[in-house]
Amino acid sequence: MKKIIYILSIALAFVSCKKEVTKDYVTLSGTIINQNSDSLVVAQRGIIKTLKVNADGTFLDTLKVEAGSYILFDGVEQAKLYLKNGYDLKVSIDTKAFDETLKFTGNGSEANNYLAKKGLLSEKIVDYAGILKMDKLSFNKRIESNKEEFLTLLKTTKNLDSTFIKEEEKQVEIITKQLGMMYSEKEAILALKGKASPKFVDYENHAGGLTSLDDLKEKYVYIDLWATWCGPCKAEIPFLKKVEKEYHGKNIEFVSISIDRENAYETWRKMVTDKELTGIQLYAKGDKTFTEAYKVTGIPRFILIDPQGNIVSADAPRPSDSELIDLFKELSI
Repeated sequence: MKKIIYILSIALAFVSCKKEVTKDYVTLSGTIINQNSDSLVVAQRGIIKTLKVNADGTFLDTLKVEAGSYILFDGVEQAKLYLKNGYDLKVSIDTKAFDETLKFTGNGSEANNYLAKKGLLSEKIVDYAGILKMDKLSFNKRIESNKEEFLTLLKTTKNLDSTFIKEEEKQVEIITKQLGMMYSEKEAILALKGKASPKFVDYENHAGGLTSLDDLKEKYVYIDLWATWCGPCKAEIPFLKKVEKEYHGKNIEFVSISIDRENAYETWRKMVTDKELTGIQLYAKGDKTFTEAYKVTGIPRFILIDPQGNIVSADAPRPSDSELIDLFKELSI
């Protein structure tokens, strides 16, 4: 009898050992060729975890997550990930061709290889600047074509989680809707051309006193809407200085309007001084009437007004864009 019980105990133990235990964490490992740094960052709304990368480019770590989208950042490049506890993902990347060589194997690889392919497809077919310049019919056709390509990629990828599929379908719809809204905004902005410009009144001038748009009549006015916290705005500063210098003394005024909040007033004054910003430097002091009239939803935004106070372009080329000088030449400024 004891022998039978002993044998049954061994059998039960064997069955218990064979039972698969679901991990409550993600395992991330892999190899990076031509690594950009000695670490990788997994982030969502903030940094979730920093993974150490060895000198030979290998890495291995674990982390607990809520199922969803994350970013893998190597200090220079980044990739979108879909992580779920229980995944055991192996990553391989050559940073010389980051997007093209990004590959995943192991549990969870299907969704992440799909995301890598989606990224490449997006680079290939999505040209936001070009799409927004199309006529309405061409725009609609292009949007539908892009939507179909993304959904085809999703449908032909096997072994995807149903929740993941629903979220991706939702994202395609959101992007399609956002592009439609962007196109409508662009049409509204283009419709402003030739109309009398909305006015700003009594904005604080860094050089002293108050300045209004009416004070600048009889010259072209090139307006830069910016803020001290805006990286792309600050990236335009060297280009704007160069253009201002080239057109100094000509029939044009260069006006930079800070739309910083009032608690950043001193930051604005200091930055104008420290960076030796040229042109007319104004502070809106929380006033939104001018930006709202120009339908501003993002900065930097550049506006060109003619000597009669009419709008030449409500969304003029940036100083870093060679089209700006072409426009100035066309207007004989």
